[in-house]
Amino acid sequence: VPIGAVVKLCDSGQIQVLDDEGNEHWISPQNATNIKPMHPTSIHGVDDMIRLGDLNEAGILRNLLKRYIEHLIYTYTGSILVAVNPYQVLPIYTADQIRLYTNKKIGEMPPHIFAIADNCYFNMQRNNRDQCCIISGESGAGKTESTKLILQFLAAISGQHSWIEQQVLEANPILEAFGNAKTIRNDNSSRFGKYIDIHFNKRGAIEGAKIEQYLLEKSRVCRQARDERNYHIFYCMLKGMPSDQKKKLGLGKATDYSYLAIGKCTVCDGRDDMKEYSNIQSAMKVLMFSDTENWMISKLLASILHMGNLRYEARTYDNLDACEVVRSVDLTSAATLLEVNCKDLMNCLTSRTLITRGETVSTPLSIEQALDVRDAFVKGIYGRLFVWIVEKINAAIYKPPSHEPKALRRSIGLLDIFGFENFTINSFEQLCINFANENLQQFFVRHVFKLEQEQYNLEHINWQHIEFTDNQDALDMIAIKPMNIISLIDEESKFPKGTDTTMLNKLNSQHKLNTNYIPPKNNHETQFGLQHFAGVVYYETRGFLEKNRDTLHGDIIQLVHSSRNKFIKQIFQADVAMGAETRKRSPTLSSQFKRSLEQLMRTLSVCQPFFVRCIKPNENKKPMLFDRELCVRQLRYSGMMETIRIRRAGYPIRYTFVEFVDRYRVLMPGVKPAYKQEDLRGTCQRIVEVVLGRDDDWQMGKTKIFLKDHHDMLLEIERDKAITDKVILIQKVVRGYKDRSNFLKMRKSAMMIQKTWRGYHCRKNYGAMRAGFARLQALYRSRRLYVMYHVARQRVMGLQARCRGCMVRRAFRHHLWAVITIQAHTRGMIARRLYKRLKGEYRRRLEAEKLCLAEEEKLRNQMSAKKAKVEAERNHQERLAQLVKEDTEREKREGEEVRKKKEMVEQMEKARHDPVNDSDMVDKMFGFLGTTNSFPGQEGAPPAGFADLERAQKELEEEDLDDVLPLPEDEEDDLSEYKFAKFAATYFQGTTTHTYVRRPLKQPLLFHDDEGDQLAALAVWITVLRFMGDLPEPKYHTAITDGSEKIPVMTKIYETLGKKTYKRELQALQGEGEVRGGGGERENYSVRHKLVSLTLKKKSKITDEVAKHLNDGEISLHGNSMLEDRPTSNLEKLHFIIGNGILRPYELTVCVCLPQGLLPRQWKGPCDGRGVPV
Repeated sequence: VPIGAVVKLCDSGQIQVLDDEGNEHWISPQNATNIKPMHPTSIHGVDDMIRLGDLNEAGILRNLLKRYIEHLIYTYTGSILVAVNPYQVLPIYTADQIRLYTNKKIGEMPPHIFAIADNCYFNMQRNNRDQCCIISGESGAGKTESTKLILQFLAAISGQHSWIEQQVLEANPILEAFGNAKTIRNDNSSRFGKYIDIHFNKRGAIEGAKIEQYLLEKSRVCRQARDERNYHIFYCMLKGMPSDQKKKLGLGKATDYSYLAIGKCTVCDGRDDMKEYSNIQSAMKVLMFSDTENWMISKLLASILHMGNLRYEARTYDNLDACEVVRSVDLTSAATLLEVNCKDLMNCLTSRTLITRGETVSTPLSIEQALDVRDAFVKGIYGRLFVWIVEKINAAIYKPPSHEPKALRRSIGLLDIFGFENFTINSFEQLCINFANENLQQFFVRHVFKLEQEQYNLEHINWQHIEFTDNQDALDMIAIKPMNIISLIDEESKFPKGTDTTMLNKLNSQHKLNTNYIPPKNNHETQFGLQHFAGVVYYETRGFLEKNRDTLHGDIIQLVHSSRNKFIKQIFQADVAMGAETRKRSPTLSSQFKRSLEQLMRTLSVCQPFFVRCIKPNENKKPMLFDRELCVRQLRYSGMMETIRIRRAGYPIRYTFVEFVDRYRVLMPGVKPAYKQEDLRGTCQRIVEVVLGRDDDWQMGKTKIFLKDHHDMLLEIERDKAITDKVILIQKVVRGYKDRSNFLKMRKSAMMIQKTWRGYHCRKNYGAMRAGFARLQALYRSRRLYVMYHVARQRVMGLQARCRGCMVRRAFRHHLWAVITIQAHTRGMIARRLYKRLKGEYRRRLEAEKLCLAEEEKLRNQMSAKKAKVEAERNHQERLAQLVKEDTEREKREGEEVRKKKEMVEQMEKARHDPVNDSDMVDKMFGFLGTTNSFPGQEGAPPAGFADLERAQKELEEEDLDDVLPLPEDEEDDLSEYKFAKFAATYFQGTTTHTYVRRPLKQPLLFHDDEGDQLAALAVWITVLRFMGDLPEPKYHTAITDGSEKIPVMTKIYETLGKKTYKRELQALQGEGEVRGGGGERENYSVRHKLVSLTLKKKSKITDEVAKHLNDGEISLHGNSMLEDRPTSNLEKLHFIIGNGILRPYELTVCVCLPQGLLPRQWKGPCDGRGVPV
C-alpha cells in the first residue's frame, strides 16, 4: 500500500522525502512517476472519510494514521464509526464529554463513541423504533470496552440514576470475570458472545435489560495456549479472597494448580486481581447474589482447581488399559467441596458404566480417557455455572413487558460478540466464532450494500451500481445450503461410531470442489481450511465431535445426583431430569449455536442498526504503534473502501412522502397535513427546493425522497428554528391572554376591595362616634364612682393602720417576752452548769483532803509523824494531779464535743444553701407506704434499709440517748421479761390487742384523764393511718396562701437549726440539764418542752395553728383543720406525730410506736417501766 510522505529536498534530479513512519528516501527521476500529489484533505486528515479526496486504501490508511498519532481514535464513515484501539486510557470519557455529546447529531461534534450512543437513543425516541449497535472487529480490537462505554452513556443520559441502571452497569464486571480471559492478542478477551437488550419506557428511562450469551469457550478451563491465562475469576479469587475462606476451601497460589499454570502465565499486566475481586463481590451484592450463593460458587471454582491437580497411574486389568487416581489432598478436597463420596468420585473418573440388554457393565478407562472424562466434568460444571450466573443476572435486571395498551417499551441492543480468530491451532470453538462473524459480516453487507442498492433500483433513481465483496457463498457452505459443514458435523456426531476422521472424509467428499473449501493435502493431515471474509483459516479436526456432542456420560450425572450440595444439583437440574436416551438425542452444540445466531439475526433485522468497526493497530498490544499491513488487512475484509464509496454516493436518509410532509411541512407556510393532500410528491419537492435548493444532490423516487446526511442535518436545523419560532409565537399569545385575564381579574378585585373598604370606613367612623359618646358617659360615671371610692378607701386605710399597729405592738411585746425568757433560761443554764462544775471540783477537793488526813493518821501507826505527813502529802498531791488531769481531759472532751457540734452546725448551715426538696426526700424515705390515697394492701415495697422489718424479727442495737437529751435517773430494773403483747393485754382499753389495725379507733389505746389527751391520741392515730396509706386523704380543702408552702420544708428546718441563737440556746438547755442532774421528772419535762418550743417556734417546722394547739394542749379531733380541711404531705404528718410524741411523752408513746412498718411484731429491746419500747 502506498505510504504518504513529505518532500524535503529536490536537488540534481534526486528527490528526498520523509514518509509517515519517519524514514527518509531518495527517489530517482526514473521512479518519480510513482509519486502522486496528495489531496489537501489527506494532509491533516478529516473527521468523516466520505470527504476524503484520495478515495483509495492509501488515503484511508493515512487518514487513520494521522488521527491515531494525534490520539484521535474515532473516525466517521457516514454514520459508521471506525474505532482504533489506543491500548491506553484517554481522557475523553468524562461526565463533561457525556454532556457535550448529549442531543447532538452525527457531524455536529468530533467523532466519538458517545455520538453513536446518543443517536441510537434519540432515534429510538424520535422514530419510535428499536435500535441496535453492532460492534465488530478482531479479538483485541476494543469491542468490550466500546460496549461498556455505550452502556455508561445510556445510563447517564436516561437521567434517572436508578437502582436498575446501577444493576445493568454492575453486570459487566461479573460477566467479564467469568467469561473473559487473557489471550495472546488481548488481555481482556471475551470468550463468549453477548447481546444486551436495554429496555426503555416511554419517558426514555431505563426500566430493565436482558442478556443473551453465546458459546462460552469451556475448553479454556482445562487448557490454554502459551502466554495465555484461564478465566479471570480464578486468579481474582486466589488473590482477593480472605485467608480464612481460602483455608476452608484448601486454596493456595495460582502456580499451585495445573489448570492455571498450563499457559505459563499467571499474571496479567495492567490488572489488579485483588481489586477486581472486591469489585466482583460488590457487583454481586448489587445484583442480589446472596452470601450463600457466593460461597457455593467459590466452592465449585475451588473444586475445579483441585480436580485439575489429580494425578493418574496406569494399570492393567484383564488385559484392559485402566488407571487409578493417586490419593491426595486434592482428591479429598474436591470430594468434600462437591459433597460426594470420595470413592464414588474416583470410580466416576476412572470407569464408565454401560447398559447393554438390561445389564450394567463397568468398563475401566485408560489414562487418556480418564483425563478426558475429568476435563468434560470440569467443563460441564463451569459451563452450567456460567449459564446460571447469566440467568441470575437476568432475574435481577429483567422486567417483563406490561400488557397495558398505553405501556410502550422500546429497546437498544448492544452486540458484543467474539471477534474473528485465526490462531496457530484452530478448533471447533474457532469455527463457531468465525461462523458468527460471517453472519455479522453478511448482515453488514446486506444492510449497507444489498438492501440500499435494491431500494435505489426499486425507486428508479439515478444510481451507478457499486461492486462489493459478498460472503454469502461462504455462509451457504458453512450453514445454509443442504449438506453444509455444520449439518455434516452434526450428522457424524449422532453416529455412535463416528470419528473425527470419518467427519473429515465426508467434508472432503462433499465440498472439495467448492472454492471456499481447502481440503487437506494428503490423507494423513487432520486439518481443513475455509476461505472466510477475513482470510483463510485452517481448523484442526481432532476433538471436533466430542466438543460438538457436549454431553456428560451417565456416571457423572449419577454422581451429581448423589451429591449433598444443593447448588450443583440446581445447575445440573436439566441433565439430572433427562434420562440417558434423552441425553443422547439432545441437540448438539453447533445446532444450538446456529439456532441462537438465527434468532439474533431476526432480532437485529427488525432494529435500526448502527455499526462500530473496531480496528486493532498492532499485535503487540502497545500504544502509539500502527501496523500498516495489519490495519489495511482489516480495512479490506471489512469492506471499508466500498462502504466509503456507497456512503459518499448513496442516500442514507430516506423518508416516505407522507413522513416527509408531516415532519417538514412547518418549513413552508400554508402546507396542509399529508392526509389532506393529493400531490404529496410535488409538496415534498417544493419543500426541498425551498430549503436545499434545486441543484443540490437529492433525488425523488417513486414513493420516497432520498437525502444525504448533511441534508438531514440542515432540514432538522431549519425545522428546529421554525418550530422554535412557532413556539415563541404561541407563548407570546398565551402570555398576552394570560396577562389580560390577570389584569381584568385584578381590576375586578380592586373594585371589590374599594367598595368593601369604603363601607368599612363609614362603619368604622360611625362606631368611633358611638364609642366616643359611650366613653364620655363612662368617664362621667367613673369620676363619680372614683370620688366615692377614695372616701371609702381613706376610711378603710385608717382602720387598717390602727389594727396593724395594734397587732405589731402585740407581736413585739410577745417577741420581747420570748427573747427575755430565752435569755433568762440561757443565762440560768450557763450559771447552773458553772455552779455544778465548781461544786463538783470543790467536793472532790474536800474528799481528797479528808482522804489525805485519813491516810496520814493511818501512816502514823507505821512510821514517824513527819514521814507520815510527807508521804500523805505526796499521795495527796498525786491525787490532786490526777484530778487536774481528769478535769483537763474532761474539758478536752467537752471541747471536742463542742467542736463537733460546731462542725455539725456549720455543715447544716452549708447544707441550708443547697437546694433540697423536702417533699421528695420524705417521699423517697417513706415511698413504700404508697400514695396518700392508697388503700390497705396496696402499699409499695419497703426501702432497702427497712426490708428486714417485713421478714424475720431481729434484735436492734441499743442507742444511748443520754448524749442527746438527758433523761431522769431512775432505778434500773430487769425489764427483759416485758413483751409488747403483754403490755397491750395489761394496759390497752376495751378489746384492743397488740395487732396493728387499719381503721380509726373509737377510743384511745391507753386511759387518759384529760379529754385533750384523749382527742390528741385519736388525732395522732388517724394521722398515722394516713401516713401509712391505710386511710384516704380529705377530698376538699381550703388553700392557705401565706406563701410559706412554696418554700421547701427542709430549707426552713435548716434555717431554723442554722441560727446562732438556736445553737446557744441548745447548749444552754443541755447545760441546764447536766446541772440539774436528778432534778426530777417535771424539770426534765420542762427542758423538753423548751426544746420543742425552740424547734417549733419557726413557721418552717409546723404551721402556727398546729404549734399553738400542741403547746396549749387544745387539740380537737373534729375541729382540727389539718385532719379534716385539706390533704397534708408526709412531712407535715411526720411533724404532727413527732410533735405530739415530744409534748406528751407519757400519754402517746404507744401510738407513736405502733405502726406495723416501723416496729417489729415482737420487740426484744429495752422498754420503760410499763413495757413500752424505748
